[in-house]
Amino acid sequence: MLRSLIRELPPAYFALVMATGIVSIAAYGLGPASIGWGLFGLNLVLYTALAVLHGLRLMLFPQRCIVDLFDPSAGPGYFTWIAATAVLGSQCLVLAHAAQVATALFVFAVVLWLLLNYAVFAALALRRHKQALDVGINGGWLLAVVAMQGLAVLATHLAGGWAQPVRLELHFAALVLWLAGGMLYLWLAALIFYRYYFFALGPGDLVPTYWINMGAMAISTLAGSLLIAGSSGPAPYLQSLRPFLEGFTLFYWAGGTWWLPLLVILGVWRHVIRGYRLVYDPLYWGMVFPLGMYAVATEHMSRSMGLAFLRPISIVFLYIALLAWGVTALGLVVAMLTGVRRFATQVRAAARD
Repeated sequence: MLRSLIRELPPAYFALVMATGIVSIAAYGLGPASIGWGLFGLNLVLYTALAVLHGLRLMLFPQRCIVDLFDPSAGPGYFTWIAATAVLGSQCLVLAHAAQVATALFVFAVVLWLLLNYAVFAALALRRHKQALDVGINGGWLLAVVAMQGLAVLATHLAGGWAQPVRLELHFAALVLWLAGGMLYLWLAALIFYRYYFFALGPGDLVPTYWINMGAMAISTLAGSLLIAGSSGPAPYLQSLRPFLEGFTLFYWAGGTWWLPLLVILGVWRHVIRGYRLVYDPLYWGMVFPLGMYAVATEHMSRSMGLAFLRPISIVFLYIALLAWGVTALGLVVAMLTGVRRFATQVRAAARD
């Protein structure tokens, strides 16, 4: 059973760590902090467990991992490895003030990004038999943007604890990642938008990863807000860019906010009107993460740009994210118990035979 579990483990399962991490940060910053600490401890366990399982998968089933790399549906899931590492690093810094651990995770995330970013995009570009746009693309492709912006967020968090010139270098790296991530979002979002409106949509097509459409803009908002906050310190080039930073940060937040009602409407159409069965799927963590990120991003933007009237939105989305995390976690537990019972039944049947 364990061997089968490892073989079939989706590359995108690190979205569980991303979702748990950002909901933890939201709860810690907006209250109740005890939930934030509890989820932080849980996330350390989850990250370690998934790192071990994916490490075993790389060793035991390398060919399967390579097949996933060339798969337009599974390949972008590798970006969750980068984003999860960056989110956990931000947790370590924001909650535990563990700068050394956060720095180590940042270095590891950068190495993962250098390896996986170009491996995934090169593999998909060189794939011999390519799928049509309506089959091959979904919101999961925007995990590439989330990974870059996650690195930008962690870099800005770390910059405050360093003297010059390292602070300058970290802010510059964060700015470059923020801008490059925005460029990549525009490319990919245009294709996703085209797929929405010029190809037929069925209930099975609206996978939960489409919520990354909003999540990628929310984390871009957070990265921009942290850069704005950094512009008030000893970073002259950020000070000169402050109007640009504020304009684009608000642009990202407005774009993410625009996506929200549409995603809700499509979800209602999928499950209520078309009756698509609502069962646990690891992809649902890709819906929880954007909700938590929207809460954190709105809070930081309201503080960095003096928009205090937006803070109640952050609190509302914190509790929505907590509810979504709880329901999805319950689904995971039920799915695990069902799998254990099924395995036990198979063992007993084999013993009788």
